[in-house]
Amino acid sequence: MAEMKTLAATVRSGTGKGAARSVRREGRIPAVLYGGGEAPLPLSLDKKVTTQLIFAGHFLTTIFELEIDGKKERAIPRDYQLDVVRDFPIHVDFLRLKPGSRLKVNVPVHFINQETSPGLKRGGSLNIVYHAVEMYVPADNIPEAIVADLAGMDFNDSLGMSQIPLPEGCKPTNPDKNFTVASLAPPAGGGEEAAPAAAAPAKGKK
Repeated sequence: MAEMKTLAATVRSGTGKGAARSVRREGRIPAVLYGGGEAPLPLSLDKKVTTQLIFAGHFLTTIFELEIDGKKERAIPRDYQLDVVRDFPIHVDFLRLKPGSRLKVNVPVHFINQETSPGLKRGGSLNIVYHAVEMYVPADNIPEAIVADLAGMDFNDSLGMSQIPLPEGCKPTNPDKNFTVASLAPPAGGGEEAAPAAAAPAKGKK
């Protein structure tokens, strides 16, 4: 399950570009909390803390408990904007998370057991089709990653989505239940690379 972090926020007055510029002049980042059947709530965030959280990675799959003027709201970032010149955050959008709600997120794919893949050990290359998979997930159980096992994969094998265990309540948005996540290609001149491995069992025969 994705880690939940705490982030302090302050309700800001006014909306629009002028109000947002005023917040930035104060050294803070404008934000909006929306969804959950409630009206959008304009917020401001500490610039230093928010910048560190964004560039630490996994920001858009992290659940936050927003502390808003003494009130707590569970939310997940849905988008953020960076200054096109200086590359620092200038706006963040948060989605309220209500009990029982579901949302759509990109979940990273982690590949394991490369060392036990015959094809990789003989010089093959792993072609990754999806580094992350878009999925519907429970708001209170967002996975940090799904794990793809490469053990036993050989030349020209492919790894389908149905071969990857999924956390409870998670489902890919792709209607194809077994779309290819990765495939293993032989090296250039793969026939020559494969020959020694194929001949090895016969070598010990009398």
